[in-house]
Amino acid sequence: MKTKFLITLASLFLFTTCAFSQNKAVGKANQTRARQILDKTAQVVANRGGAQANFTMAVSGVGKVSGTIMIKGNKFFASTPDAKTWFNGKTQWTYLTASEEVNITNPTPDQQARMNPYKFISIYKTGYNMSYAVQGNEYKIHLKSTRRAQSIQEMIITVNKQTYVPSNIRIREGNKWSTISIRNFKKTQLPDARFTFNSKDFPRAEVIDLR
Repeated sequence: MKTKFLITLASLFLFTTCAFSQNKAVGKANQTRARQILDKTAQVVANRGGAQANFTMAVSGVGKVSGTIMIKGNKFFASTPDAKTWFNGKTQWTYLTASEEVNITNPTPDQQARMNPYKFISIYKTGYNMSYAVQGNEYKIHLKSTRRAQSIQEMIITVNKQTYVPSNIRIREGNKWSTISIRNFKKTQLPDARFTFNSKDFPRAEVIDLR
């Protein structure tokens, strides 16, 4: 009787261990596939000549705003009715329409992500666990930060299965979620000068250097 019990217990242990190993393997495979999807998405978005799109950003408890964005590598230009932002890879200029002020900063990657919905293409590679699911004609990739101190704790990125163009990005900072909807994405050719503020275009602007 005792021998039979020990055999049953051993069998149960082996079954549990195998199931755990299989679940772990499935989780790793899911994460690998999620990274592959984002790798392809990054290739599409990071067109060498540049790309542009329309976007709408909604922040919980704050409101929403629509505008256009142009990107080229890690450079971007975003325009809304209230502000225009240029980022040349290091320096950022933000022109506020109402006050005609230009604030100059050297933003962190997290700060860049708040203005550039495509910033995820360079930050997903480190510091995040990821998984994906298929919903109809879309992939949904879920990223969770592995570092508590990181500003962006979660991202949910919706990507078209055929084109690998992202259509929706949700970002969580603390308890606050931001949702960015993207439409009319297209590749184009953009000069580098597009991503640097030109004071001649805004002669009345007051420049405030916050670096």
